[in-house]
Amino acid sequence: MPLAVGTKAPDFTLKSKTAAGVGDVKLSDNAGKQNTVLLFFPLAFTGVCTKEMCDISGGLNAYAQLNADVIGVSVDSPFAQEAWAQKEKITVRLASDLNKKTATAYGVLLPDLAGLGSTSARAAFVIDKHGIVQYSEQTPTPKDLPNFAAIQATLAKLQ
Repeated sequence: MPLAVGTKAPDFTLKSKTAAGVGDVKLSDNAGKQNTVLLFFPLAFTGVCTKEMCDISGGLNAYAQLNADVIGVSVDSPFAQEAWAQKEKITVRLASDLNKKTATAYGVLLPDLAGLGSTSARAAFVIDKHGIVQYSEQTPTPKDLPNFAAIQATLAKLQ
């Protein structure tokens, strides 16, 4: 079960790889400054995940106008995420949950996806500036996308 609305979101430190090198992504970096949209997705280089991250990349300005930082999280290595982002022109900041601790902490780790082993479910969280979950959704299947209209409506209420 994904974390419930009203829950204090667990902080995390995940690795991200960009042309500038490997760096840390921390939820606590947004504390007191802006809201966070956390998008868990199963695997890079797959059709639905590519569509989701490309669509979000195309609409990042809408999230910025709602004072939200968008972070995509998967169990892929930061190097695979960077190669995928370059290939698909994904501009969402991607973070590697290679050890699966963050997906577990947020209640969205699938024990087995199509025989590939454990991976994160497709899920979305809106976390306010104070670290409280204001929106929580795990999609019925990994093929389903989150309700982005509901995510943006939640962010609008936090303005």
